[in-house]
Amino acid sequence: MSNRLDACFTELRKNNQAGFVSFTVAGDPDLETSQKLLEALPAAGVDVIELGMPFTDPMADGPAIQAADLRALAGGMTLTKTLGMVTAFRKTNSTTPVVLMGYYNPIYSYGAEKFAKDAGAAGVDGLIIVDLPPEEDEEFRLPAQKAGMHVIRLTTPTTNEKRLPTVLSNSGGFLYYVSITGITGAATATEQQVQQAVSRLKQHSQLPVAVGFGIKDATAAQTVARHADAVVVGSAIVKKIEDNIPTKQDLVKNVCAYVESLSAAVHKARNKAAA
Repeated sequence: MSNRLDACFTELRKNNQAGFVSFTVAGDPDLETSQKLLEALPAAGVDVIELGMPFTDPMADGPAIQAADLRALAGGMTLTKTLGMVTAFRKTNSTTPVVLMGYYNPIYSYGAEKFAKDAGAAGVDGLIIVDLPPEEDEEFRLPAQKAGMHVIRLTTPTTNEKRLPTVLSNSGGFLYYVSITGITGAATATEQQVQQAVSRLKQHSQLPVAVGFGIKDATAAQTVARHADAVVVGSAIVKKIEDNIPTKQDLVKNVCAYVESLSAAVHKARNKAAA
């Protein structure tokens, strides 16, 4: 199975660049603004868009993303509307990969097979379901793969050698390395820790390795990009959205300027390292 994610990472590898993955919550701060931001992200240098599916109890996420989920839900955001955002995005962008990230409860309520079919039809390329263990994901993974989407697995500093093959089995798109133990937006891993972790994962898998959690600024993003195939920034972008809510007319412009500073740092990382 090959999709936009595979094409994206092939192109990045060809250019000796790390990719930049942005995370925002669908419907935050409202559906209209969220859609405009989604459509503006590729021009700000985003290689892969990770779109959060709002949930009432996002246990892996810190205060910034929890608040964004609640804002989106208060505005009436649903899974159906989230898929509608991707469908609308695909009318003007047929190349940028979109990955949906979230928790299994809303998908289970929607119907796993129906959701997989509808997500694939909307133009989703990958799915990260935080609380669905690989040992128990077959009822969702098989329909998702049938619909042309990769199921992306999370690995952490506590994923040991015994469990790693289970996590890697049937994983696709890229591996998401959670660089810290704890919630999103918390502490940052050291460069040495990231380098060692990426090296270890590459001994077990040929999939690209994306590193996220705790990356707060361009300097940290560039440091991670020297070793990882992609850098994921979520909480810092979501916080930037929150900070710009009072002057909503400039929100998309201001958030994209911030995203552009991060993506530029990531894309320059390899060249700087080689200089």
